[in-house]
Amino acid sequence: MNVKIIPSRLKGTVSAPSSKSLSHRMIIAAALGSGVSTVTNVTDSEDIKATADAMKSIGAQIGHEGTTYRIKGIFSADNNDISGRDAVHIDCGESGSTLRFIIPIAAALGRTSVFSGRGKLPCRPITPYLREFPKHGVNFDYNDTMPFTLSGRLTAGEYELEGDISSQFITGLLFALPLCEGDSIIRLTSPLQSKPYADMTAEALKLFGITVSETGGKNDLAYIIKGGQKYTSADTSVEGDYSQAAFFFTANAIGSSITVNNLKENSFQGDKAIIDIIDRMGEGMEPFTVDVGDIPDLVPTLAVLGCFTNGVSRIVNAARLRIKESDRLTAVANALNAIGGRVEAGEDSLTIYPIKQFTGGTVDACNDHRIAMAAAVASTRSEAPVTIIGADAVNKSYPGFFRDFVDLGGAVIVNDKDFQTSPAHS
Repeated sequence: MNVKIIPSRLKGTVSAPSSKSLSHRMIIAAALGSGVSTVTNVTDSEDIKATADAMKSIGAQIGHEGTTYRIKGIFSADNNDISGRDAVHIDCGESGSTLRFIIPIAAALGRTSVFSGRGKLPCRPITPYLREFPKHGVNFDYNDTMPFTLSGRLTAGEYELEGDISSQFITGLLFALPLCEGDSIIRLTSPLQSKPYADMTAEALKLFGITVSETGGKNDLAYIIKGGQKYTSADTSVEGDYSQAAFFFTANAIGSSITVNNLKENSFQGDKAIIDIIDRMGEGMEPFTVDVGDIPDLVPTLAVLGCFTNGVSRIVNAARLRIKESDRLTAVANALNAIGGRVEAGEDSLTIYPIKQFTGGTVDACNDHRIAMAAAVASTRSEAPVTIIGADAVNKSYPGFFRDFVDLGGAVIVNDKDFQTSPAHS
């Protein structure tokens, strides 16, 4: 689906959708529990549906009404034989979080599982698991793509993982290893990037009765996990998502006037950094250099922001973005350059040169939700309309984005028709 946005500044109040990262974690932890949990303020999206369906496949009972999820954990007293006999099919959609979180959990439960996915997900690496799991009782039938099968039961012990691939592997093991009989340790062989996401996982685990401990520093970080732990049930609400709110904060920095609600001030979310980055720019819109090792999801909106500084800005330590929903470094540069930006993509960086306004044109979202939203924000400082090809990519994380955009005064045309709701709801 394509949308055409007529340039206008945005004004009003919006509620940030729930944190996708926290929603994944709360649903998984609740699904591993021994009772019934209620998780409220969950914004539906394709990725969250993939995770909920995956946990249902391996034994949890999950239902939801509106933004409230009711989850009966797989270790509930009346749940029979959670290990199962038949292989289960786990469709991860396009969600890297679902894939990397659920693989260790299925393995720890001894579930023979067939994993499938689409888009670029079959190409996204699971290298640490392929290397470490065969040492700990798990076999892969894997030919560098999907579908693939894992079998066996994960055992406790020592795991060595690179820290510069993705913190998602750490999270997956933090969920799974407490279920093993013995104690385990995860040793990082390089500094952990996106560490705030691992911190977020530890907080979610604590809420559901699981404790993990951290030892060492940046260059020798390790996690110690006691085995034989039991997930409890809990009732919780998911806080708003700074990753999504960042698009509105960027719109404000370049001329709009939006109040964003539903955000937790003392949040563990790394993407809260967008507030400090904008504050440091000041009223003079000073250029920035930002290391995004811990905040990779901010790159598309930071690139838009950088276009309106008073000098050259740089985004560095971003090589991992080449294996997201798109090659996000190239796709961001191409998207903004297509509408009059001046952005150069390097091997692990973006260099952004200042402009006065975007000139309008057509952007290919490359099936990437964050590029679609970044292009919409860019349109608020464009001289002519911006057309986004594949704008329904926003359904991956924020199906209501265009509805909220219109409610804030944006003028959006979908497939040549005006609309008053998001593409996901039209």
